[in-house]
Amino acid sequence: MDELKPVIAVAGIIATIYLLIKKYETRTVLIGVGLLMSLLTLNPMGALDAFAKSMTSGGLIMAICSSMGFAYVMKYTQCDTHLVHLLTKPLGGLKFFLIPVATVITFFINIAIPSAAGCAAAVGATLIPILKSAGVRPATAGAAILAGTFGSMMSPGSSHSAMISEMSKLTITEVNLTHAPYTMVAGAIGAVMLTLLALFFKDYGDEHRQAYLREQKEAEDKFVKVNVLFALAPLVPLVILVIGGTSLQQVSWLGWTQMGVPQAMLIGAIYGILVTRISPVKITEEFFNGMGNSYANVLGIIIAAGVFVAGLKSTGAIDSAIGFLKHSNEFVRWGATIGPFLMGIITGSGDAAAIAFNSAVTPHAVELGYTHVNLGMAAAISGAIGRTASPIAGVTIVCAGLAMVSPMEMIKRTALGMVLAILFLALFML
Repeated sequence: MDELKPVIAVAGIIATIYLLIKKYETRTVLIGVGLLMSLLTLNPMGALDAFAKSMTSGGLIMAICSSMGFAYVMKYTQCDTHLVHLLTKPLGGLKFFLIPVATVITFFINIAIPSAAGCAAAVGATLIPILKSAGVRPATAGAAILAGTFGSMMSPGSSHSAMISEMSKLTITEVNLTHAPYTMVAGAIGAVMLTLLALFFKDYGDEHRQAYLREQKEAEDKFVKVNVLFALAPLVPLVILVIGGTSLQQVSWLGWTQMGVPQAMLIGAIYGILVTRISPVKITEEFFNGMGNSYANVLGIIIAAGVFVAGLKSTGAIDSAIGFLKHSNEFVRWGATIGPFLMGIITGSGDAAAIAFNSAVTPHAVELGYTHVNLGMAAAISGAIGRTASPIAGVTIVCAGLAMVSPMEMIKRTALGMVLAILFLALFML
């Protein structure tokens, strides 16, 4: 049996990659392959125990479910739309510089609206027409939004931040503040490279503006007026958590800001009720709908990845890989970045690869010469960046639909910046 274990491990990994490329349901693939590997190595309880253990990860459940509940409330009340319009209204006169500015705005809004596709839909519906009317080619207008959709890595509701928080024993805010400089530089690299490519492809000019105006037949913006109080609602939990996680909370009257993610999200939802005056019953329903959805779709992937990793462990592949990396540290930085990046491109989702890496390798970060935060978040950010360079990712298709262009036309403009961002993470974050 021992001689067959390496074969089972390799076959399992290849089967998983193939099935994910073919767009089979992620959780089904991870649980199915993980359980099969455990059965073939005569250790079925290993996979079943991993499933049970992952179901009750307290820190993950509280942070992720409460954040998604809050996001549902913001969408239902349209507070997220008010925030987008508040930030984009003054941009009409920026002309060519709208391209990097749009990417930066999307990046930061993605922190408050952590769903990549949801953020792209909210921001793109407003910003893409503004970019087009300023003379930006549609492909670059869509790419500008797409390039900013990994800002969610800095969200307090990020499943990756919660996962690394449990390993490192740091708060989620401390985890995010630690990796924020690297994540923001990676975002800046993407914005700058997209702008340079826009010059190279001649994606800005009056001919693009005139073409857009000809297509428009007096399209009327149904959004009448920004309510600043509504627009501030998505930012309330972020402000509380940032103040509570830094030295600012030492100011006597700010001491109350020291709290967890669920408490901050609930305060944000209550603020939403007060300013929008929508029925608390409706808000409560939306909050719990979001919590249930996040357990099914976000935590579901984490649970499934735990089963897959347990299957790999039963083959001895995890122990062998860690032993190799301990004596070949130069490979760790590339495995943690390029691996999730490529999987993100191939499958359209960086989560599965990053979570699997963080379940298997990141717990041993100190033995490998790294911190849990740097190794784990480098893998997570790399997966998200890979997804941003994927023509089959859901967020790419959303942006392409809003810009009315081919997804590949946008990827031609985002890919180079994303590759350079990965190299930056590998060389400077690790």
